[in-house]
Amino acid sequence: MTSTETSLPGSSDVPSAAGDRRRWFALAIVMTAAFMDLVDVTIVNIAIPSIRRDSGASVSHIQWITAGYALAFAAGLITGGRLGDIHGRKRLFLVGIGGFTLASALCGFAANPDMLVAARILQGGMAAMMVPQVLSIVHATFPAHERGKVFGLFGAVVGLGAVSGPLLGALLTEWNLFGLEWRPIFLINLPVGIMGLVLGSRFITESKAPRALKLDLVGVAMVVLGLLMLLYPLTRGEELDWPLWGYVSMAGAPLVFAALVAYEKRKGARDGSPLVELSLFKVKSFAAGIAVQTVFGVGLGIFFLVWTLYMQTGLGWSPLRAGLTGVPFSLAVSTAAGLSVQKLVPRFGRGVLQAGALLMAVGVLLYLWEADRYGMSISSWQMALPLVVMGVGMGLIVAPLTDAVLSEVPREHAGSASGLINTVQQMGNALGLGLVSVVFFGVIGDDLSPAQVGPAFVDAFQHALGWVAAVMGVIFLLMFALPKRPALHAEGAAVLPEVEEKEPELVS
Repeated sequence: MTSTETSLPGSSDVPSAAGDRRRWFALAIVMTAAFMDLVDVTIVNIAIPSIRRDSGASVSHIQWITAGYALAFAAGLITGGRLGDIHGRKRLFLVGIGGFTLASALCGFAANPDMLVAARILQGGMAAMMVPQVLSIVHATFPAHERGKVFGLFGAVVGLGAVSGPLLGALLTEWNLFGLEWRPIFLINLPVGIMGLVLGSRFITESKAPRALKLDLVGVAMVVLGLLMLLYPLTRGEELDWPLWGYVSMAGAPLVFAALVAYEKRKGARDGSPLVELSLFKVKSFAAGIAVQTVFGVGLGIFFLVWTLYMQTGLGWSPLRAGLTGVPFSLAVSTAAGLSVQKLVPRFGRGVLQAGALLMAVGVLLYLWEADRYGMSISSWQMALPLVVMGVGMGLIVAPLTDAVLSEVPREHAGSASGLINTVQQMGNALGLGLVSVVFFGVIGDDLSPAQVGPAFVDAFQHALGWVAAVMGVIFLLMFALPKRPALHAEGAAVLPEVEEKEPELVS
């Protein structure tokens, strides 16, 4: 086996890939995998009430079906990227998509809620092997002058996934194909995954990073342990009447994270390949940006789960009606994200992100007011205005935030920084999903009659919205520590710094 090493990305094209027409087939394959992952996250939320009714899942099961995926995905992201650098991105992509497909089958054929939770955790772990390779493969396969077009396509895929996920989930659940209820939302991944596995093995060119960092499995284990000590008591506490061991576990979590910091300092000094590059936190804008990403993930984790439960269980709407109600939000996010990066941030800087946080808070408060005013009789069109306001606010934040966080980070640490950004957002999402038991289920009484369930869920939704609005206020304040004029990187470089700083080695 021979290898052809190219020069640093950005300095010249990738010669062995530029003339290879197969790269466009490879692009379609990896983009399909990215789309599959994006849809899988949103498609599950809309089917949660159906899963709960059909499988008899408890409150904690429901939270872990979503939070377990996010936690496994977060814990494995950095390790998945490094495994691809060491052993080959094509190889890890194929392992990831194959494992994701298998886990989807296990989810679809789960015999009970416990099996479904376990399969979702496996699915998140496999996504962590697959997703980091997508942009790495793109960067190693396409020459510099084509990457702008490619990253534009990737943005379109992200937008399409955000819009189509809830609708697809609603349709599949509503149709009840072959009497399978919610199961087709997972089984639909099987033909897509098998096709990606077969075509990917043929059309994707192998690439590695010659100087890849070593794995830090101890760091990963400590992160997972700390999060489990925090999340497990949060999700089970309400059902178990908040036992003493839960408080002890949550109090011990910060000690585990303190031990993680000490270990990462020693590992960084010993071999230069810690899971977390602690020197990054000396950069004020990065430290603040990590806090923003984490808190933002918490807010989104709370909102999307309780929103689905509110519409379907509280108001008694069908999955299709709930999915269609969310379309204005998705369209607003996609439209505002494009405007934010291309037009607004270059002119107004950090103020655009802060305006986004305020708009999201305003949208949440408007939603809270409408939910209180109209109660059980609220309609989809009445929800449209707050959802559009929230969507515009979110779009103003999500697209330029990574650039703002990375703008003052030294180039040699850009890869570690971007991996950490994605990881903490997923961890924040998992934490938000865990908090649902406190801010939503915690205010719903026990032993409700069927007539009481709807009003109780509507009241709990309003309570949770108050928390989400407070989270947006915290994000607004944290953003003052971001640079006033974030540097916007060309061709989506901020999205892919992990491979920007490494030489891709194409293996024939």
